[in-house]
Amino acid sequence: MKLRTKLWLLLVVSTAMSMVLFGYSSVWIGKAANKGYTLFQLNPLAQSIVDSIEEQPEFGEDALKRTLDNAHVEHPAIRWLWLNDQGQSLYDTSGLNPNLSFKDLAMLMQQMPQRFLTDDDVHILTPAARDGQSYFLLLSIPASEMKQGEVYFMVRTYKSLLTLVVPIILSFSLPFLLAIWLFSSINKRIRKLNHALNQLNIQSDSPHVELVDRSKDELGQLTQHYNSMALRIRSQFAEIQQFENKRKLLLSNLSHDLRTPLTTMLGCAEMIRTGNYKDQQELQGRAKIILQRCRYMDKLLDQMLDISRQDSDDLTIRLADHNLSEVVRKIAVEYIMILDGDQIQFDVEMPDEDIQIAVDAPLIERALRNLLDNAVRYGNEGRYLGIQLTADEQAVNLIVKDKGKGIPPEHHARIFERFYRVDGGRKGEGLGIGLAIVKDIVEAHQGRIEMSSIPGVETTFRITLPRT
Repeated sequence: MKLRTKLWLLLVVSTAMSMVLFGYSSVWIGKAANKGYTLFQLNPLAQSIVDSIEEQPEFGEDALKRTLDNAHVEHPAIRWLWLNDQGQSLYDTSGLNPNLSFKDLAMLMQQMPQRFLTDDDVHILTPAARDGQSYFLLLSIPASEMKQGEVYFMVRTYKSLLTLVVPIILSFSLPFLLAIWLFSSINKRIRKLNHALNQLNIQSDSPHVELVDRSKDELGQLTQHYNSMALRIRSQFAEIQQFENKRKLLLSNLSHDLRTPLTTMLGCAEMIRTGNYKDQQELQGRAKIILQRCRYMDKLLDQMLDISRQDSDDLTIRLADHNLSEVVRKIAVEYIMILDGDQIQFDVEMPDEDIQIAVDAPLIERALRNLLDNAVRYGNEGRYLGIQLTADEQAVNLIVKDKGKGIPPEHHARIFERFYRVDGGRKGEGLGIGLAIVKDIVEAHQGRIEMSSIPGVETTFRITLPRT
C-alpha cells in the first residue's frame, strides 16, 4: 500500500472516530459531571402528570392528592401545585396551599427563558381540563437542581437550519483541508527524495541530482543528508577508480620492471655458461650485473610485500631502546660499498655522542634505506648524497640530501601518495610506494616527515622522531 493511500485512510478513519468519540464522550461526561434536570425533561414530566389526572375515572381530592404525592416521592426536589382557573390552590405537595392571582402567575413566568440562567427557582405552568373545568399544574424546582449547562437550538424551517449547519461544516473542513495540504506536501517531498535515490549513480560522469529543500524539519534534514551522502559516495567511487587505475598501472610497471633485469640476467648467465668472455675482469663484471639485477628484483618483491601489508593495515611496531647512531653507521657503510666507483660524494654527519631512542629498528632502517635509494636513483646527477643525524631534548632528526634534478613544486603535495611517480611514465625504477612506506613508518612512531626541494640545487627529506 502506498504512503499516500495510507495517509488518506488514516485521515478519514481518524475523522470518523473523532466524531464518534466526541459524541459518546460528550454524553458520558454530561451525565457524570452535569447532573440535574433540563427544561426538555420538565415539560414532558409536567404534561405526563396532567395526562394521568385527566385520564383517571374519578376526580376528587383523594385521587389528586395521591397522584401528586406519588410524583413528589419520585421527584422529591420538585414542588407540585394544582390550581383552579381562579388561582386557588387545590393541593400543594409542600403543604402551603397559596392562592395565586393572574399577576402572581405572570410574575413567575416573566423573562423566560433568561431566568433559567439565574439562581431563581424554575417554574413551569401546564394547563389541564377535567369535567368541563379548567385547571393548572404549577411545577417549581430550585435552580440548584437544574443542570449547570444546556446547549440547544430551535429550528422553524430547514432554511434556517443551513445557517447553523454551514458554519459547522466550514469549521470542521478547515482542519481537514489543512491536513490534506500537509499530507500532500509531505508526500510530494518524499516522492522527490525517492526519485532522487532511484536516479543516484555513482559514476563520476553521470549527472548529479541535488535536492533543494530549505525546510528545517526531519525531511529537510534527511534531504541534506542525502545530498552529502551522494557527494561522498561519488567522491569515494572516484578515489576507488583512481586507485584501481593505479593498481593496473602497477601490474604493468611490475611486469616491465621484472622483465628488463631478467632479460639482462639471462644474457649474462648465457655468456658465463658458454665461456664467451674475454678475461676474468669481464667475467666479474657480468657476475656483478647479475648480482645487481637480483638485488633489484628482490627489492621489487619486498615492495610488493609492503603493498600487501599496507592493504591489510599490517604495520605493527615493536619499540625498544636502540643506538640510532649505530644504525646510521651500519647503513652508511653499506652505501659506501654500493657507491664505490660511482664518483658520488657521500657525506655523513653525526654527533660525537651516541643517540639512544625507543624505535623499531628494522622499520627505521627500511625507511632510511628507501630515502637513500630514492636519492641515489633520482639524484645521482648531482653526484652528492648526504646523511645527517641531529638530536635535542625533544626530538631526533634523520636527514637525507641529494643535489640532483629534484622534485618540481607541482608534485610536492602528492609525493607521499601510494603509486605516485613524479615522472609519470617508465623513467626510473620502482613502483612508486617507497615514500608512502616511509611516511607510514614515521607516523607509526608518532613522528613526521617533511620534504623540501629546489630542482638542480638540493632535495632534502627530514624525519623527525619524538624522544618521549
